[in-house]
Amino acid sequence: MKLILAIVSDDDCTEVSSSLTKNKFSVTRLATTGGFLKSGNSTLICGVDDEHVDTVISIISANSRKRTQIVPSSSSFDLGRYGSYPIEVTVGGATIFVLDVEQFIKV
Repeated sequence: MKLILAIVSDDDCTEVSSSLTKNKFSVTRLATTGGFLKSGNSTLICGVDDEHVDTVISIISANSRKRTQIVPSSSSFDLGRYGSYPIEVTVGGATIFVLDVEQFIKV
């Protein structure tokens, strides 16, 4: 048995969790924040048998999209002056951890 933790953008989380549920996988959603832009994301927790790990990862990958976003950036010039200019960064997608589960009990 494996425990899958997937950190997914809030923009994609509903679609990912719905697709997992439609495919008969139980999923728990935790609201989390962090990362480069301190933007909202969710951590999905899913316990599955070893043979279903690739299927769950495929579902998460198919429903998590990377996109670009313009964010302000600043740079330092001489004499303590700062300038601001926009930069384009890639956001979204998913970060997936697969962990071994020693024991699973459902009460």
